[in-house]
Amino acid sequence: MNSKYIKWLLFLAGLLLLLAISIVISLSSGEVKISIRQLPEIFANKTSIEYMVLTKIRIPRLLLAIGVGGALSLSGAILQGIYRNPLVEPYTLGISGGAALGVAIAIVFGLNTISFLSLPLFGFAGALVTLFIVYFLSVKRGGLSINSMLLIGVMVSFVASSAMMFLMSITTTDNLQSIVFWVMGSLDESNNLLIRIAFYSSLAGLLLTYFFAQPLNALRLGEVKAKHLGINTNITIKLLFFVASLLTGIAVAVAGVIGFVGLVIPHIVRLIIGNDYRILIAGSFLGGSIFLILCDTVARTIISPNELPIGVITGFAGGLVFIVVLSRSKSHFKLN
Repeated sequence: MNSKYIKWLLFLAGLLLLLAISIVISLSSGEVKISIRQLPEIFANKTSIEYMVLTKIRIPRLLLAIGVGGALSLSGAILQGIYRNPLVEPYTLGISGGAALGVAIAIVFGLNTISFLSLPLFGFAGALVTLFIVYFLSVKRGGLSINSMLLIGVMVSFVASSAMMFLMSITTTDNLQSIVFWVMGSLDESNNLLIRIAFYSSLAGLLLTYFFAQPLNALRLGEVKAKHLGINTNITIKLLFFVASLLTGIAVAVAGVIGFVGLVIPHIVRLIIGNDYRILIAGSFLGGSIFLILCDTVARTIISPNELPIGVITGFAGGLVFIVVLSRSKSHFKLN
């Protein structure tokens, strides 16, 4: 077997081992201490406190962390490949700003009291509206302008953020607190339907992205060279853009704005295993899941019984890790 493929298999095995370790840490940590050895006994006694804690709180949060972390990191890897820009992440295109604005509108006008689905639906609707605005403003004669899309996305993000701050300045204190808490991100979602949507949509996105592994590798050389290799760059870029945007929209709608996952994790995976998307896709997904599971564990235990917004932990951890990795790396972040 080619030594490259052996290296890839070892890398994936290492990530799966780290994922298993992070799952064990997540399930056993908290106010109620649970040993993994006790799991058969706990699941046999469905009336115990430990069983309720596992099935109602920790396992749902774990699945949500895997789904959201994997989706955000995968979206970051896709968008960085499309734009050939290492600083692009899922929130650069204004998707998070649009989702946050949608949630702010729902809270300010009292629409969040209609149903438990109100906030996620308004958040997803805001992300979709932003997605279509960026897309249609970027379309020019002859195809999609990548540079225009990036610039328009940044500007739309600023406009959405300004509109949200305006709503926050004219609303009540209670509404303001709700908006701020949502914007800071949380995996404290009690609705199993939303958790399943986030989890299964991220897995579907992972499988779908693998069909574009070779086109993404070709796009690393630039659109012109990719066309010479037989890649329909216009269709490929559009499809990948929508996949990444929808994954981000679902993640933001369910868990709020959780930064740095889509920026930091793909970079770390590239430094370890290289730029080939055949391994980068799976590596980014697993790395994002591991990172968010550990951040969530810290967020809910560091000041127990209170809980920190997970966005605070991902911001600190992601920023510090990124700085350390960048300063110690002998090579620059390159996408080709």
